Order: sequence, then structure tokens, then C-alpha cells
Amino acid sequence: MTREMLVQSIANTISTYRTGELQQPDATHVDRWASQFTQANQLAFLREFDHVIKQTFLTEATISSFIDLLATNPALTGNNPADYWSKANVLNIQKVGLSQRSMVGIFERVIQSKFGIANLQTSHPEGEFIYLDDVIFTGTRIGNDLSSWIETSAPQVAKLHIVVAGWHLFGRFGAGRKIDAAIAASKKKIEVHFWSIERFRFEDRKYYRINAQVLVPSAIPDSQVVRDYLAQETKYPLQLRPLGGQPGIFSSEAARSLLESEFLIAGASIRSRGSMSNVWRPLGFGYFGVGFGGLVVTHRNCPNNCPLAMWWGDPTKTTGALAWYPLLARDGNSSAKNVFSRFS
Repeated sequence: MTREMLVQSIANTISTYRTGELQQPDATHVDRWASQFTQANQLAFLREFDHVIKQTFLTEATISSFIDLLATNPALTGNNPADYWSKANVLNIQKVGLSQRSMVGIFERVIQSKFGIANLQTSHPEGEFIYLDDVIFTGTRIGNDLSSWIETSAPQVAKLHIVVAGWHLFGRFGAGRKIDAAIAASKKKIEVHFWSIERFRFEDRKYYRINAQVLVPSAIPDSQVVRDYLAQETKYPLQLRPLGGQPGIFSSEAARSLLESEFLIAGASIRSRGSMSNVWRPLGFGYFGVGFGGLVVTHRNCPNNCPLAMWWGDPTKTTGALAWYPLLARDGNSSAKNVFSRFS
């Protein structure tokens, strides 16, 4: 594919990103973003990014389809889904962010369309509990939200279903352990089940990093800005990914390595332009190595666990840390609350 074809293809994939909030992404937008990467590598970079983003961009239609199928899944609802959903308690307890509100809105539309149920229950004594969110990255948010709910508002006996579009395995199991610990401490009897779209379950555990479905560099690129960044990170140094794993969402090892290298160089360059909190690492929010390296984006927003070069920046800035043109600008991206606050 030519460069023109690739930027158009990427624009088509992300066309529903923040619909109604931002101008619809087009080929010119994608091309301007791509032009910031190493010139000699831009075509290969675009080719692999196009391959990956097709598999990791979550549209509202994809999420709706998942909930639609779940709504009549007998493993969840039994043989009478209308009765089940008339009693189910849909939690709205997310302390930070708007992802749960968005998911509940999608859920409401599906349930009303299928069963004519307009008013969701929140405290039905016979109903099971549903916690909705889009994607689990670190698991911190879901773990904190549900631990607090278990300690305070949860009944003595309950069944809890955690419904997300996708998850990263370290975060999924980490959240599960935190929730289990909260249940044990509360002495309540709460049965927990997780649900997600199977193809949006991504390996990111350290022990299995050879098969990681997030960006984990296998080599340090020949870049002074990267070397300077790594020299500053002595507490949690980068642990390289061994070669020989399964390609997963990537087209090949060579293409994957180039994508990792370009995002790492760009992220380190962004960091070098101004003073930033250390949690904003080149490959995304994180406390270790060069960042989380996430590649999953929803129609609603780009998580800060994705590489800085995907979402960071302000098109109006020409100097400083924000002088980067973002592909998928985060909501309120240039405000202090998103640029310099901690992840929640």
C-alpha cells in the first residue's frame, strides 16, 4: 500500500473517535501526525500501525454488539433474560473518569431495545450486580471502585458480574486479587465473574512478555534521546522483550520492533522538551520501564496507558512538552488535570 492509501486506511479505522467533540480524523490529519516520526521509517511505521489499530480500536458498535449478545447469554441470564434484567442492579460507582457512564449508556440502549426496560435497578433485593467499564489496563480503577463498594454498600450475599469490552491480563488478575481481598476482609459472601470480548484479551504479564500484546521493546534503538531517558531511569530499568514469541496483533517481529522503536524515540523526545512527571513514560502511563505500551483505543477516548506519541500534545503549541501533534487527542488533553495529574 502507498502512503496515501495507508493514511486513509488509518483515518477510516479511527473515524468515529470522539464523534461530535473533535473534527473527524481524515488522511491529512493522520499524515501530519506520521510526519513527526523518523522520516526514513514512516512508510513502514504506517504500514504496521495500520495493521495493529484495525485490531485494537473499539467502536461503539463493537461494544454494543458484545452487550447485545451478553444480554441473552443463558450463562449469565438463565432462560428468562427479560426477568433477569428487570431485577439486575447496574452499579454507577466509578470515582474518576467517564468510561462507566458511557458503558451504562450503551447498556441502557441495548436493554431497552431488547426488553423494553427503561429504568435500571440499583438496589433490587433479588438482583445480581453488574459493574460496567470499557477496558482494563492496570486494573487500578476497577479494583479501587469495587473494593470500596464491597466494604460499604454491598449486601452480605451477592453475585457480581464485571463486564468490560476488553482487558489486559495483568490488570485483570490484579483487580481480581484486590477484589477477593476486599471480600475476605468484609466477611461477605460475594461471587465474582468477569466477562469480555475474547479477542480483546491482551497478554501483558511480565513473566509472559515474550508473547506480550503491548509494546515492549526487544532492543534499545540507536537514539541519543532514548539513551538519555534510560540513563535517568535507574530504579526501574527497562527489561527487554525476548525474541521468538507469537506475533499476535503484530504482522511480524521486524514490523513490531520498528513500531516499538519509533514510539519509544518519539515519546522520549516529547519528554525531553519540558519538565514532566515521571509517570508519563514514553510508551504511556506507568511506574516501570518505558511505560505500559497499550494499543487499545475506544471510540470515546485514548487511554493514557498508550504511547505518548498517540495522544499527547497540543496542535497550537510550537515549543515545550506539548509541542507534538496528537493522532488521538485525549479529552481535555492540554489541561493540567490530564497532562500533569496522576492516573486513577
